[in-house]
This record gives sequence, structure tokens and C-alpha cells, in this order.
Amino acid sequence: MREMTPKLLTVMLLGAMSSAALLGCSQQSDDVQTVATLHEQDPIVTDDYQASRNTGSWGGVYMSREELTAPAVNVVDHSSLPTMDNDPSIAEWETKFEGTNAFVTTDGKKLYHDSCAACHMHKGEGAYGAGYYPPLANNSKMQSKYYIIDILINGFRGMPSFHHMMNDEQMAAVTQYVVTDLNGYTDTVTAADVEQLRHAVPPASDPSDE
Repeated sequence: MREMTPKLLTVMLLGAMSSAALLGCSQQSDDVQTVATLHEQDPIVTDDYQASRNTGSWGGVYMSREELTAPAVNVVDHSSLPTMDNDPSIAEWETKFEGTNAFVTTDGKKLYHDSCAACHMHKGEGAYGAGYYPPLANNSKMQSKYYIIDILINGFRGMPSFHHMMNDEQMAAVTQYVVTDLNGYTDTVTAADVEQLRHAVPPASDPSDE
């Protein structure tokens, strides 16, 4: 048999050592818990992407052993959310509408600032933004109280109808504020003026609801 040269022997030894090292790297103790073993114990049988996130499939390397073994919870902790009674946004809404789903006050200025100023601005100067909000102050169209009342009842383009939110007295009050305070016209606006234009079915409503 031909003797191995020192060079060939060296190559064979290095190959054997590399194989042993690679084999050793792939071995691990059976009692070591990993994300993969957790999934084998409790397989996910749902298409809910939140479920896979909650059980550690997303970024599991960033989770501690305690987090991996803890019971699955929703990403949003509902117990930390305020109740309807304690929600500050709801409280602010209730204050504005005085505890109902419609306005209670008949103060035209308050009605304007609570319902109109967000778009048309507090001085009625109008605004440009996501859309165009025409000025209500120094506007010759506001000389016609019936023009204002008609828009309040029916809405106009992007403006909603206040048919269910304001009664005749309230529509008259906010119209009077626009006519007199924002424009200086002297015409008097009454609930009877609103009653003439009000109809039973507001825009975009189902007649069967009446």
C-alpha cells in the first residue's frame, strides 16, 4: 500500500476535525426550551395573525423565558382602557351636548361655537383645509335667513344636516347669531320661520324610521 504523504494526512485530519465541530454545534440538550419546542407543545391552529404574535412567533428572540411561558394575551390590554363612564372624551362630549344626543341650549352663540366654529372658525372667517369651508361672516348670502335655515335642515355638500340635532328654536337662535352678530343684518329670525321649512324626513334617512 502506498504511504500517505504528510500533506494528505494533514488534510484528512483537518476534515475530520471540521466534521466533529459542525456535529457538535448542531447538538443541544433535550431539556432546553426554545420557541420551536413551545410551538411543538402547543401548535397554533388559527389564521389569526395576532395569535401567532402573542405566542412569540414574532420577534421571539426578544422575549424572556418568563414572557414565552406566560399565558397568551391580546396585544391590547383591555383592562387598561378607561370605562365609558370615566373616558375623558365621552365626558367632554356629554358636557357639550348636556347629557343628550342633541343640543339643549337655545343660546345662538353657544350653538354656533359648539357646532359650526370647528369648520367655519370662531369669527366666521371660514378656512381652507381638507376641504373649503366658506366664510359665514361678511357674507351677503347670510342676509337671507331662509337660506341659512334650509342648509341647517338639509345640510349642504360636506356639511351635515342638523335636522335631528336642533329643534326649531335652536335653529332660529344660531341663524340669528349668524345673521346679526357675524354680519350685522337686522332681520329677526323666529322658530316659526324654521317650522315653515322643516319637513318630516331629513336627507339620507329612511322614511320607515319616522
